[in-house]
Formats: sequence, C-alpha cells, structure tokens
Amino acid sequence: MSGGKAFFDTNVLLYLYSTADATKQARAQEVFERYDERDIVLSTQVIQEFYAAGSRKLGFSRQYLREAIEKFLVLPLVILGPAQIIKAIENEQQYQVSFWDGLILAAAESGGADVLFTEDLNHGQRYGRVLAQNPFLPI
Repeated sequence: MSGGKAFFDTNVLLYLYSTADATKQARAQEVFERYDERDIVLSTQVIQEFYAAGSRKLGFSRQYLREAIEKFLVLPLVILGPAQIIKAIENEQQYQVSFWDGLILAAAESGGADVLFTEDLNHGQRYGRVLAQNPFLPI
C-alpha cells in the first residue's frame, strides 16, 4: 500500500492484462497492487480506451475485456464532463501535450490523484498537482 491516490493510464492497464511482455506485465501488476482499491482512480476515457485498444490492437475477447472492465468499475471513477474538457484544453496549451493526454491529466487531478502512472508523459514531471511516473523505467 502506497500513500496518496494513483491514476492509471490506459497503457499501464493494458500491460496488466496482456501477456505479450511478461516484464511489463509483472511491473504493472506490482505497481497496481501497491495501492488499495479506494486509492486507485480511473476515468471513463481510460475505460473506453482500454476496451477499444484491447479488442482492436491486442485481440482480447469481449468476455475477457468485460471481466477486466467490471473489476475497474468498482474503483473510484472520474466521469468526464465540461470541467475536465476545459481543463484538458488548458493542459494541452500549458504543457504542450495532446488533447487526450491533457484530458488524462485533468481526470487525474479531478480524481485527487497524486501520481499518474503512464508511458506517455515525461517521467518525473509535475503537471499541476499530479506527478507523472513511468513504471517501466529502470529503478
């Protein structure tokens, strides 16, 4: 159990369920299991991307995806709305990231996360109150 709340980006969740890279799968599991369920935050965007990428890119069955998503849906969930969309636009401009990464940052902040586990942003950079961490970099 770690202190604070953690937001998990789609890519980390995909590694959690994919056996394509055993090292990344083990690392994703290790990081995910550090947190109590009430301290893991996801967003509707992450759930949607998980389903789309899992089926399209990784070839997971619908049943496999549904079972994974049902486990995710018991965790604290940020439902994206107008405030997060506006914040995503601001993040895009302020941090020079894509709109979608800006939306991930907005959701993480909105959910009260202290850390965002992702491969897509600069490791160790603070984006507002959220610290980006790439869990797959060598320790």
